[in-house]
Amino acid sequence: MIYKGLKGVTCTETTLSMIDGERGKLIYAGYDARDLSMNHSFEEVAYLLWYGTLPNESELQWIEEKFKTHRNLPHYMKNIIENLPKELGILDVLRTSISSVHLNSPEIPTVEDAIRLTAIIPAIIAYRLHSLGTKKFPTIRQDLNHVAYYYYMATGIDPKPELTHALETYMILTMEHGLNASTFSARVTASSESDLASSMTSAIGTMKGPLHGGAPTGVIELLNDASHSNNIKSMIREKMERGEKLMGFGHRVYKTLDPRAEALKEILQQNPKADQWFSLALELEDIAIQTLEELKPGRNLYTNVEYYAAAVMKALNIDSSLFTATFTASRIVGWSAHVMEQRSNNTIFRPNAEYIGPVPTTF
Repeated sequence: MIYKGLKGVTCTETTLSMIDGERGKLIYAGYDARDLSMNHSFEEVAYLLWYGTLPNESELQWIEEKFKTHRNLPHYMKNIIENLPKELGILDVLRTSISSVHLNSPEIPTVEDAIRLTAIIPAIIAYRLHSLGTKKFPTIRQDLNHVAYYYYMATGIDPKPELTHALETYMILTMEHGLNASTFSARVTASSESDLASSMTSAIGTMKGPLHGGAPTGVIELLNDASHSNNIKSMIREKMERGEKLMGFGHRVYKTLDPRAEALKEILQQNPKADQWFSLALELEDIAIQTLEELKPGRNLYTNVEYYAAAVMKALNIDSSLFTATFTASRIVGWSAHVMEQRSNNTIFRPNAEYIGPVPTTF
């Protein structure tokens, strides 16, 4: 029996997350991910995934300081970023920059190196924008938590709590999500006993693929089409009849409401700055779900996290070219946690492929 894409195949055990696609539940290390996103910081949830417990006061202070310690961009990395072709996208830049990081522990993946790789991403993005002449490279700040610092470096906007709360919710909810394509890439690389930076490079390369990390950008295109349409229902129906995929609807795992989308929707409802795009997103969601049920009955296609992620980032004035980079900036925590888990009880991945080509007559 061949399982294309390894769909439904269980190949490892994990303590990091559990996805209940039938009930629409997501658990991080024994905690409801939605509750974590509403009541805890990015640093706290990162600590949970890396260590298996939420931090106490002194542990939280320690990890917050560690994040700040590793924010500076070394000169050699600035030179790399400056000399990369201008045509390369931001995921290409992240992939190449992360691969160049000198780790403190190249043999064994550590939390210290995981923090370093996570903490440096905002500066990589900001310096790339600077090198392209898009934005001035901001001053590295030590007074902000990680998500506020990310927002500041990516946009140049002084972060306000009402803005960064929505972004922090998104970045916590996308921090970890089981054995998805990029996480699997990271674990496969780690299983060969390669180093943490190489595993993160594999994961970023996989994240670049439009079937995995590119969905929020597609949602913006859908919202833009809706904003210029006199009849959203007809627009959606025409797209579906042409065989186009409605980006932001449906999920390979969730067969009911995506709990991450519901949490982001709730956060947007609390954000007065999100009125225009949020109202459009709500209207489009209702019409699209009705149309999907008419044309694809019984498929249970609902909005996924990318749908409301796009609305959040549009409301926060984060450029659409940075959507997948923002996804990467959060998911690197889950990737690195998986790498450490893989190496703690390692077996190299080596599945089989069934040969279907010609065989010599003398064989």
